Amino acid sequence: MDAPEDGAGDRPYLGRPLERFEDWSLLTGRGRYADDLPVRGDTLHAAILRSPHAHAEIVAIDTSAARAAPGVFAVITRDEVRSLSSPFVVGVKGPIECWALAVERVRYVGEPVAVVVAADRYLAEDALDLVAVEYRPLPAAIDPEAAAANLVSDRSFAYGDPGAAFATAAHRVEITVRYPRNSCTPIEGLVVVADYDPGEGVYDVLANFQGPFSLQPVMARALNIPANRLRLRTPPDSGGSFGVKQAVFPYVVLMAIAARIAGRPVKWVEDRLEHLAGAVSATNRVVRLKAAVGADGVVSALDWDQLEDCGAYLRAPEPATLYRMHGNLTGAYAIRHLTVRNRVVLTNKTPTGLVRGFGGPQVYFALERLMQRIAVVLALDPLEVIRRNLVPSGAFPYRAAAGALLDSGDYPATVDEACVAGGLDALLRRREAARASGRLYGIGYAAIVEPSVSNMGYITTVMTAAERRKAGPKNGAHATATVALDPVGGVSVHVASTPQGQGHRTVLAQVVADVFGLKPEDIRVNAELDTQKDAWSIASGNYSSRFAAAVAGTAHIAATRLRERLARIASQHLNVRADELVFVRGKIFARGNSDNATSFSRIAGVSHWAPATLPAEVEPALRETAYWTPPQLAAPDDADHVNSSLAYGFIFDFCGVEIDRDTGAVCIDKYVTMHDAGRMLNPLLIDGQVRGGFAQGVGAALYEEFAYADDGSFLSGTFADYLVPTASEVPEPLILHRETPSPFTPLGAKGVGEGNNMSTPVCLANAVADALGTSDIVLPLTKSRVAALLQGRER
Repeated sequence: MDAPEDGAGDRPYLGRPLERFEDWSLLTGRGRYADDLPVRGDTLHAAILRSPHAHAEIVAIDTSAARAAPGVFAVITRDEVRSLSSPFVVGVKGPIECWALAVERVRYVGEPVAVVVAADRYLAEDALDLVAVEYRPLPAAIDPEAAAANLVSDRSFAYGDPGAAFATAAHRVEITVRYPRNSCTPIEGLVVVADYDPGEGVYDVLANFQGPFSLQPVMARALNIPANRLRLRTPPDSGGSFGVKQAVFPYVVLMAIAARIAGRPVKWVEDRLEHLAGAVSATNRVVRLKAAVGADGVVSALDWDQLEDCGAYLRAPEPATLYRMHGNLTGAYAIRHLTVRNRVVLTNKTPTGLVRGFGGPQVYFALERLMQRIAVVLALDPLEVIRRNLVPSGAFPYRAAAGALLDSGDYPATVDEACVAGGLDALLRRREAARASGRLYGIGYAAIVEPSVSNMGYITTVMTAAERRKAGPKNGAHATATVALDPVGGVSVHVASTPQGQGHRTVLAQVVADVFGLKPEDIRVNAELDTQKDAWSIASGNYSSRFAAAVAGTAHIAATRLRERLARIASQHLNVRADELVFVRGKIFARGNSDNATSFSRIAGVSHWAPATLPAEVEPALRETAYWTPPQLAAPDDADHVNSSLAYGFIFDFCGVEIDRDTGAVCIDKYVTMHDAGRMLNPLLIDGQVRGGFAQGVGAALYEEFAYADDGSFLSGTFADYLVPTASEVPEPLILHRETPSPFTPLGAKGVGEGNNMSTPVCLANAVADALGTSDIVLPLTKSRVAALLQGRER
């Protein structure tokens, strides 16, 4: 009989909705998180004293009582930090200093001021009360528009001929929006276990750091050591992140200093209050966006004015939030003329960093609100305005005005398919009936592109072309993967992707099983990272939805190369040319003759057991490490064009909401989200990512906001004040898919993990605006805020 051409069984595993291999251990309490891992018996524990002021000079710190407290081994303050470290490097030229803890003054509520290291956490917390800090309060800057004196970056860009487009436009439509601060609330907070070897001068740190590992040299530089003297390890499991665990890197430096001073390992586990006050948030952004619009609703030019509030410090990789979307500021639309002004200010708020969506929610809230506003001004159907401006079918790959190379898709066809499959006509009739009965009902739309696999050089767009030439080019998105064979034919995979619960092990098992004709359960996947032992690059880590497109694809490359070597070994055993062999069901067959076969395990073990029998021209098939970076990710050019990401998924959402006239409550009646994320590697996991992003998008739209008083006091430091939606507040969306493989990624996959964080807030906002007939939409749309729109503010 003839053997199947590829895959295990009748069809490959890739693309099938396999349940996650990770779930059994996690659901039975067998997960191995950072706080679960054993530590040395002499490990000490740290507690952090944090600032109660948003802005104040540190006049004096008296630690004598704390140092004398029972069980205390060390107290770290600004003196020790200045002695053993340097400020973190920042992404712009300017007199900005950010240390691992406050030095001259505190600049936000929750900023670390001192660290107590004691025999246990309880003793450390008790000793914190004995640290006496004298502050001299200073005025706090809270409103970014009033913080012009704290401007640290101001860049302007022009693409095409926006001046001519605005001069000849039939209409000029403008909107100003303010996107609020919000953050992530993973189940597990930050964890650091640090040790110092004085003989080797090496810091050894375990942390639930997610990357990007471009911050490893940033940490090493802050510790005044070469990067190879900082060993950074990650645990097997992580209790969520959604970007925010990038914020652990200042604490890595701080605990490394503590371990060096104490002379013993030091462990710190962040509590929930610390996380809300002291981790990071998304940037809040003020955007004034203008459009040059024809009488038919077609937009010819955009004028972006973006004011970014990065909080108290410009901590790496900021101001990346502002520039991650720079190449695709025109979104899913064929708008050829563009002008942009990007300003960055510092305020007395929590520093900003990676939060799921990372710049996308801020961009699309402005752009899609503008599209709805155009429809209102021109008395057009909002969906028709979207359709008239989409990148047309057959235009891909499409080069956007600012440089993004949109890789694949058919946006108009995807919108049409979503409208039919999602029942838009029935939803329109439902709105008509609701309004006829006097109810407040609205429909919202959003059409966005979701970037994935960030170009490591996009942040350099913040620099001028001359500054970039002086500094040298930065670009690319290196991914690494290693596939190894053991002496009895077992297959292991290692990637530098630090998963935070997305199911990387399942997908990698599917990818590699298909290559070798094995079952996914035969593949062992290790996603822990040790910078001293494993293959990695500065682009490594888990961010920018890069796993499916970059990491899984690189694992496929490594496995395929290893299979080619195995085929050359098997060819002499089976007396068949290597290109005539197929790998299936744990065997290696001669194509068309399944009787001429041998087991995979036997051939896989040859390089271990009998290397002298290998053909002279064949390397041993022991392991293969692949490095991959796409040529499409070039450095910004002299005209500031940048392809800021490699792959761009397309998402079209529409929803219906009803608003309670008495309470202002927004009820999501129906939500439809259509995704084209290229080739789907595991539809079950993709839907899980969509649901997670949707839940966070609902939170951003209706509940979540970092709030501050005029003096900078943090008003949302507990879950009683920072409202997070629970399962009962998040409806089940209708998830639809369309597959247009990317020509730029090894498996044709694109990212899907962040899209609804970008599309859902503005889709819901547009529905509320439609229901109320207003343009005055500010997130989150809490009951009190919506009631104020309905009834006017209380006097």
